[in-house]
Amino acid sequence: MPDRSYYLTDSERFQNILAEYRKSIITMLGFAAIAEDKADAIIALETKIAELQWPREKRRNRDLSLNQISRENLSKEYANFDWDTFFESTGYSLPEINITQPGPVKDAIALINAEPLSVWKDYLIYHTIRNNADLLAEDIYNANFEFFGTVLNGQQEPEVRWKRAVAEMAGTDSLGFAIGQVYVDKYFPESSKAQMAELVENLRAALDQRIDNLDWMSAETKVNAKEKLMAFRPKIGYPDEWQDFSGLEISSTDLVGNIHNLRRFFQAQSVDRELKKTDRERWGMTPQRVNAYYNSSFNEIVFPAAILQPPFFDPNADDAVNYGAIGAVIGHEMGHGFDDQGSKSDAMGVQRNWWTDADRAAFELKADALAAQYDQYEPIEGNFVNGRNSLGENIGDVGGLAMAYHAYQLSLNGKEAPIIDGLTGDQCFFLAWAQVWREKRTEESMLNQLRAGTHAPGRYRAQAPRNHDAWYKAFDVQPGDALYLAPEDRVRIW
Repeated sequence: MPDRSYYLTDSERFQNILAEYRKSIITMLGFAAIAEDKADAIIALETKIAELQWPREKRRNRDLSLNQISRENLSKEYANFDWDTFFESTGYSLPEINITQPGPVKDAIALINAEPLSVWKDYLIYHTIRNNADLLAEDIYNANFEFFGTVLNGQQEPEVRWKRAVAEMAGTDSLGFAIGQVYVDKYFPESSKAQMAELVENLRAALDQRIDNLDWMSAETKVNAKEKLMAFRPKIGYPDEWQDFSGLEISSTDLVGNIHNLRRFFQAQSVDRELKKTDRERWGMTPQRVNAYYNSSFNEIVFPAAILQPPFFDPNADDAVNYGAIGAVIGHEMGHGFDDQGSKSDAMGVQRNWWTDADRAAFELKADALAAQYDQYEPIEGNFVNGRNSLGENIGDVGGLAMAYHAYQLSLNGKEAPIIDGLTGDQCFFLAWAQVWREKRTEESMLNQLRAGTHAPGRYRAQAPRNHDAWYKAFDVQPGDALYLAPEDRVRIW
């Protein structure tokens, strides 16, 4: 299930979900003619695995998850597991690897040796069917959807078949970049790329000024922060070189065969690249995906073409709207380079401490206050936003919005913003931010987001302006109003 808490939370809601999961396992095993009494053993095994895992907020701590070890020492430190056979099956040589969760890996090895082989076989058969349900007969797909679509996410019916087919092919390890090339040709003009590049540089200039004005950071740390900022590399729209699919065999009559061919194709490429110099031109998202990301190892910010459409970006909109929407998204991704975890990497993407102890302590105090603020949001009775697990995203939102507002003010060059439909420039700015986070979601989907996601739900992302003085002035927000925060409770980091 989506998160360890689905197994370990002792409440009626989660126990009911677990009971529905058991029914789903029984149904899926039935397609392989395996007796239903195997379901209890599978759930018991998955519960043990959940107990071994670190909580999500601990897993995202890069100080704890950087544990590099040589291949020759791996068998000594993590004994009683046949690592040679394991790596031989992958094709990788792996002279050195990183163990993100040392304790849980050792505990997992003990669990592998303690559980009967028959239980592991049933577990793997179930997940083989479940993980490939999209590719199998419609009755198998529908049975799987009944739990993972309806029970976990509240969906009443699956997407139409053609949309599922496109989604199946849309990933970075599928035909996603081939589809993306068509998308870019049809929907992404070069003028949008140029306008976006200008916005990125304006945001960079705004953050540069904001770093200069920070009263909690010393001059020594500011030098390192600005070095990292200037080293940010933006990627906009689509890759300069498209994925080469030479050698890939695709058939119009063999879906499962095509998927196997794709998996083998990308696995072979990955193995071939293993010991070569890292290709910094690679993209981790396809152009047609409405998203963006920061890659700390490359110190890059990436904006696929599809997010450069309304409501995020409109080349014909007033500057206030674009700065409040895509401008704040740019700031958000820049903010990831300076959030509670991204700030642990330097300008070259190397994980190291470039802060003075006093500056880091001052930053942590502000981060703790923001985590506590989001901890108070309760979209479902008894289920709160995890302010610590979503901290990086919340720093990105609050800081990115501040950077974007600063850049917007610079863009006015001292002039008054135009009044549009009775709205001031500042009002348009903050309304644009709120507009991009509008969403409809079921309670089941919300619960899934709270337990398994790293972002706060959209309604709370839209409330990031609570931490910005300009928002209070723009809408005359006063003490006693629902979203009012006292000045001393407003978190200002970047």
